[in-house]
Amino acid sequence: MEVGNRKWMAPFFTIWTGQQLSIVGSRAAQFALVWWLTLETGSATVLATASLVAFLPIILLGPFVGALVDRWNRRVVMIVADSFIALVGLWLAFLFWSGSMQVWHVYIVMLARSFGETFHSPAMAASTTLMVPQKHYTRISGLNQTIHGLLNLVGAPLGALLLALMPLHGVMLFDVATAAFAVIPLLFIVIPQPKEEHIAAIKTSSFISNARDGLRFVLHWPGMLVLLAGASVLKIVLMPAFSLFPLLVRNHFGGDAAEYSAFSVCVGVGMLLGGLLLSLWGGFKKKVYTILLGMLGLGAAALVLGLTPANLFWLGMVCVFLIGFAISLTDAPIAAIMQATVPPEMQGRVFGLLGSLFSLTTPIGLAIAGPIGDSMGIPFLFKVAGIICMGVAVTSLFIPAFRRIEEHGNDLPQGNADVGLASEPQGSMASD
Repeated sequence: MEVGNRKWMAPFFTIWTGQQLSIVGSRAAQFALVWWLTLETGSATVLATASLVAFLPIILLGPFVGALVDRWNRRVVMIVADSFIALVGLWLAFLFWSGSMQVWHVYIVMLARSFGETFHSPAMAASTTLMVPQKHYTRISGLNQTIHGLLNLVGAPLGALLLALMPLHGVMLFDVATAAFAVIPLLFIVIPQPKEEHIAAIKTSSFISNARDGLRFVLHWPGMLVLLAGASVLKIVLMPAFSLFPLLVRNHFGGDAAEYSAFSVCVGVGMLLGGLLLSLWGGFKKKVYTILLGMLGLGAAALVLGLTPANLFWLGMVCVFLIGFAISLTDAPIAAIMQATVPPEMQGRVFGLLGSLFSLTTPIGLAIAGPIGDSMGIPFLFKVAGIICMGVAVTSLFIPAFRRIEEHGNDLPQGNADVGLASEPQGSMASD
């Protein structure tokens, strides 16, 4: 593309907008489903188990799904995945309508939706790299965080409103209807694919060999290995605590659906403003410093939330706002580093593998957090999570490989070229 050419914007943002509108329905349905589960059981173990089930597909299938995404047409993968998730929502609506909904059905639904998302996420991330100029990666990642925050802001109150206006099966049908916004644009817009010779080269190797190439790429990336180690620790302590927000609101602060909605809104506003800041600012020149700043803020906010007395709900809302803000500062630069560093023809495999590895330790945390939350209280989990998060951030600052994570590919031996060890995407439209 010539400098100044913005032709990439119309097709990309048409698809992107449809995806976000679909997520609005999903967030509203998720709010209704989680609150139903909270009222039905009141158990931290049940909520943790539901979250645990949702992680299984990406953990077990991520590396192999990525190899398939690199072989297949990514647009078709997204169409099929989005349609499958919509069908799962339709089945959920039937269960509520017929009065046959049981707690164990939630586990099946979470598993099925996660299965579809395991295909959709690497396909969308890899498509973004080929549709968006490289210099805009961080801004697009920041915009994604902004919209995620906006969706949190809209999704929870919308879910609460829909619960007040219609039965649960109606909320689920609303989710199914919004899925059309994700699928229809994909039927008409062409998404660039990696170069034909790269796809042909992938198909000449075995499926297992393709998946192994993604692993080799990651193993030759010292900074990413450090990031994986730190993320593993954080996910053990942070993700389970966040999954128990409904019980923190109900059991500690004595709130109901309105207060839980307020918590979700505060997280959303924080993510929105944090993402907006990054979309305008772009973060520090070295993205790792933006990541570390976000981790420190995330840890401090979680610690204060764990220390917040039950009668200071307003302080709890401030803390979750800061948590949302810090999440944007942490996540968006990681996505930008990955998109700028991993060649397009390998992104399905590498993104799938990293998604699997990033998620691998979450079930451990969820298995531990449920019983601890039931016995020692949810605030205790946030205290521990906050202290550990800040400790990981400070430790990472003194590890050279992590500080140089963006330099991957610049100093690697030429013998690794066969697995795509390059620092610039190839065959991309990203030359604006």
